[in-house]
Amino acid sequence: MAIGQHYQNAYVTRDVDKAVQGFRKWADTRLILETEVEVKLWTPEGEGSGVQKLAFVWVEDLNYELIEPKSGDVLKIYKEALPEGDGLAFHHVCHRVDDWDETIAHIEKNPFPVVLKGGTPDMLQFCYVDTREWLGHFTEYIWANPERWQQLGGR
Repeated sequence: MAIGQHYQNAYVTRDVDKAVQGFRKWADTRLILETEVEVKLWTPEGEGSGVQKLAFVWVEDLNYELIEPKSGDVLKIYKEALPEGDGLAFHHVCHRVDDWDETIAHIEKNPFPVVLKGGTPDMLQFCYVDTREWLGHFTEYIWANPERWQQLGGR
C-alpha cells in the first residue's frame, strides 16, 4: 500500500525546539516552518481536536515533520510513540497524492485500517493508515491544492 510520491519522514518528540536546533546544526536545510495549531481530527474512537507544535524542515525536496503533541485525546497516535526523553522517535512516512477520492478508494480496498484523518476540503486532506504490521510504521497520505502545497514549502 505505497502510492503517490514519498516526500516526508515524520518524527514525534517532547521538544520540537530542540529537534529544530539539531536540524539547524547538522542538516543543509532550505526552509524551516514552525507553528502551533489546533486541529480537528477523526479517529476510529470518534472526533475531537488536539493542539500540536509542529516544524516542517525541508532538506532539498525531503521534508522532515517534527510533531510535539500538546493536548487532546485524539493525539494518542503521537503520544503513544513519544520517546522517554526529549529526543526524536520515527513515526511515519507521508506520500503526496494527486487524486484524493481515488486514493481513499484504493485505501479502502486494502486490509490496513485508517486510524486518523482530517483536513479542509479543496485545500488539504490527509489520513493515516496503520501499516505497522507490514512496514513497522504508519503511512500518511496527503492531498493539497497547489497553493497550499507551496505554503507548506513544497516545490
